[in-house]
Amino acid sequence: MDTLFLLTILIVIGALAFDFINGFHDTANAIATAVSTKALKPRHAIILAAVMNFVGAMTFTGVAKTITQGIVDPFTLENGSVVILAALISAIAWNLITWYYGIPSSSSHAIIGSIAGAAIAAAGINAINFAGFGKIILALILSPLLAFTLGFIVYSIFKVVFKNNNLSKTNQRFRYFQIATAALQSYTHGTNDAQKAMGIITMALIANGYVTSTDIPFWVQVSCATAMGLGTSVGGWKIIKTVGGKIMKIRPVNGVAADLTGASLIFGATTIGLPVSTTHVISSSILGVGSAHRLKGVKWGTAQRMLITWVITLPISATIAALMYYVLNLFF
Repeated sequence: MDTLFLLTILIVIGALAFDFINGFHDTANAIATAVSTKALKPRHAIILAAVMNFVGAMTFTGVAKTITQGIVDPFTLENGSVVILAALISAIAWNLITWYYGIPSSSSHAIIGSIAGAAIAAAGINAINFAGFGKIILALILSPLLAFTLGFIVYSIFKVVFKNNNLSKTNQRFRYFQIATAALQSYTHGTNDAQKAMGIITMALIANGYVTSTDIPFWVQVSCATAMGLGTSVGGWKIIKTVGGKIMKIRPVNGVAADLTGASLIFGATTIGLPVSTTHVISSSILGVGSAHRLKGVKWGTAQRMLITWVITLPISATIAALMYYVLNLFF
């Protein structure tokens, strides 16, 4: 079998595996609040999330195009197949490690850091497209800050609007509404996260000369959407437990505020073609809502642990990818 074709097959398999893992690793964030408030039974929440993620993944391709050409230029990338394969192995390894320990880290940070690390190992720092890479990093940094702020504002408005309402009845009504917001958040997750694997596969197809355009092939879109949906159907109970209960005690009104905040910001990023960390956005939304509800009610120890993981993901994944590139380069 031709080496280039073999590498392409391995990359497609790796990218779909990354999307599958992303499905149970990151999608858990989208339904965590609905499960923790008992607005949805776990099985129903997972089915809902799987369907909405698939639909979301089939709707947009802007983020995929950004991943394809925003970090490195696939048309000139030196030893591109090995770079991409090394990046996938690194991102998958980091995702599985953080999933095992129940830490809601960012798949976006992992894959973006991995691509950069492997590309630098292959061709030096000049391999990075600094304009595109800088824009992506800025989006990753600003989105959780915006999510925290917007979550604080949205819940503060809720407190004013519903201050004279019976708390029990209000929460019951919001529990029904939370089914819709969980579906919306799952949909927006699909519009952004599933596209990262689409971008990686397209990058490999360009680097290996199989396509000459950054347009995402339809079979790539369907494959990645399916992998994300199947991964979601597996569930991510450790992540659900952390996001749904270890940040703060979530009631339906808190969950709706957090879901609306997260979905708005993720969808906003998707419409302008920027990849963001859905994990960061959703968790930061909950932190913002929790701070507006009762500052002492937020479990800041868990938040600190999550923050540390977010900060170290980029450099660690980049380092693992660089080492992986040197290993793979011995064989290909």
